[in-house]
Amino acid sequence: MSKLNEESWLYTISSKKKLIDFNFKEIWHYRDLLVLFVKRDVVTLYKQTILGPLWYLIQPLFTALTFTLIFNKVANIETGTVPPFLFNLAGISIWNYFSTCLTTTSDTFKSNEAIFGKVYFPRIIVPLSIIISNLLKFGIQLLIFIAFYIYYYTNGAAIAVESSLVFFPFIVLLMGFLGLGIGMIISSLVTKYRDLKFLVSFGVQLLMYVSAVMYPLALMRDKLPNIAWVVEYNPLAYIIETARFMLLGTGTINGFGIAYTVIITFLILFFGIIIFNRTEKTFIDTV
Repeated sequence: MSKLNEESWLYTISSKKKLIDFNFKEIWHYRDLLVLFVKRDVVTLYKQTILGPLWYLIQPLFTALTFTLIFNKVANIETGTVPPFLFNLAGISIWNYFSTCLTTTSDTFKSNEAIFGKVYFPRIIVPLSIIISNLLKFGIQLLIFIAFYIYYYTNGAAIAVESSLVFFPFIVLLMGFLGLGIGMIISSLVTKYRDLKFLVSFGVQLLMYVSAVMYPLALMRDKLPNIAWVVEYNPLAYIIETARFMLLGTGTINGFGIAYTVIITFLILFFGIIIFNRTEKTFIDTV
């Protein structure tokens, strides 16, 4: 039997890879596996729970209600002509997509060590499946937001959808890429430094408070100008502020802020892919 030439092989599995190894052709070849991972993420999350997918709805609704009572009723944070509950629901729905992408992706190597150690496939398929499956959850929460939007609008609330809403998918894409990039970096570091996994959930909670989720960005500039730079240097704040402007017509779109966010997002994603690719070669020895 003649020896096969290397040119006739579909793929060559080797530890030697380029600095940036994002093989779209190979990922497309494994697209069926990507779909299976997406189904796994959606089905198994609330399997054997009483309320099941209803948790997709309960979490943002109760969080928005809590924020409304604490920040708007007690702390008297103004949201202009927009009903406080709707203002908070918009911020929470957008924030949830990012935070879920980040926290789930950050555990990629640890939670998939069994399958990673047995069979080869492009490892980046797993974090990509997380980003895609979370889009479904985000879509469900967005439908709830639309329902409350219609309710408040028919009751005379001064809210309006801006023409810039056509760019809303781009904002969602930025949020997903940012969560993917940070998550891949943390996932790679967790293989060596286990303490990081305990800091992720705590760090995400702290990050929410400097991401303009429950207050307008302008309020931070007016009330706390000395520390407003912490929020202004946070790309998530511009994403959430821009999304609220598109959905509710409140706040502003900062062109510089959006450009800054795009640059930071793709830089983080770039370095995330590099670190993830380097870690996948040796993580099985340390995880």
